[in-house]
Amino acid sequence: MSLDLDTVNAQLRHASPEHILRWALGLGQRTIATTSFGRNAAAMLHMVSEIDKSVPTVWVDTGYNLRDTYLVAEKLISQLDLNMHIYSPEMTSERRNALLGGVPMVEDESLHSEFTQQVKLEPFARALQDLQPEIWLTGLRREETEHRQTLDIVSRDARGIIKVAPIFYWSEQQVEAYMATHKLLTCRHYFDPTKVSDGRECGMHTAA
Repeated sequence: MSLDLDTVNAQLRHASPEHILRWALGLGQRTIATTSFGRNAAAMLHMVSEIDKSVPTVWVDTGYNLRDTYLVAEKLISQLDLNMHIYSPEMTSERRNALLGGVPMVEDESLHSEFTQQVKLEPFARALQDLQPEIWLTGLRREETEHRQTLDIVSRDARGIIKVAPIFYWSEQQVEAYMATHKLLTCRHYFDPTKVSDGRECGMHTAA
């Protein structure tokens, strides 16, 4: 799909997230949304569901989520009537822990990279193979990581997928205000062992 990204981003720079979502869906291409069911993930899920509940929402469940994440996820899936597509690693977390020793330390780059590939990137690759998206709706925000500061509302990732981030320029305060206005569930206890800390990428947005 051919888009002049500079022109599109200039046009959408001050548009509302809802306008950006309608623009993306109006392109008429195969589209997915993704979620981690992280702390304020409900904001993007709510925006997408308000406009088009049929959009497939992909969740890579690594098997290492905290109890609160699973409970909040189930409630949001039901309340927002999401079209969920859940992908999990080929090996369960219990089996992996028994055979391979659990989650490696992030300082061990080789082992942690292999872990991330197994529990996050391989399942996501299967999702992309199954759904063949041309548009990827994501809750990326500019202020979150150094890598994300190199992107914009609309970008093209290394796999050729057009990535659309409707709340890219929103602050954490704006996200929380949206959550409060719509009385959305917050996942207060969330941890992603493939990211470990807020400033790191898990690889979904940087993989080739």
